[in-house]
Amino acid sequence: MYSKFLKKILDFILAFITAILLTPVFIFLVFLIKLKLGSPVLFTQQRPGYKGKLFTLYKFRTMTDARDADGNLLPDEIRLTKFGKFLRSASIDELPELINILKGEMSFVGPRPLLSEYLPLYSKKQMRRHDVKPGITGWAQINGRNAISWENKFELDLWYVNNISFILDIKILWITLWRVIRREGISQDGQATMEKFTGTVQ
Repeated sequence: MYSKFLKKILDFILAFITAILLTPVFIFLVFLIKLKLGSPVLFTQQRPGYKGKLFTLYKFRTMTDARDADGNLLPDEIRLTKFGKFLRSASIDELPELINILKGEMSFVGPRPLLSEYLPLYSKKQMRRHDVKPGITGWAQINGRNAISWENKFELDLWYVNNISFILDIKILWITLWRVIRREGISQDGQATMEKFTGTVQ
């Protein structure tokens, strides 16, 4: 049986081994990101995890801190550099989330941890996406990622919650590698990443 405990143990082992193997890559990326985008190298943000509990998400930064004359941050599409787009398209910016997995806050596979401001906007059904730990990749990511609508994304997340299994996780991880190589579904048309969720029309 693929229990939550077994999934947690497998996540930890895989994350630990991956982190060890990628240590030289991490060191190189830290210097490169600092050179091209500045400090801090890591982007941190509070995101809702299992049962909606907030945790600190770690990612490599992909945007500059460029601001207008009034000191306000410029739009994402302006602050997202070509180098930042590369980090996102290759999913390299997600690598620090291995820290979240080692801390037990995330899994390799699960619904993506979204903005905390979306919590009040979810329907009761959509909130069920928090019945499992969030993941670096998931069923929605291999079926459109940011190129599909929010409604479709949530339906795919819920399908995963209802059908979670070891075989399904292996399938998702394998397909994720293929999607990353082909760099499919990175963003929606006209958006730097994806438009904000404003709630589901009933």
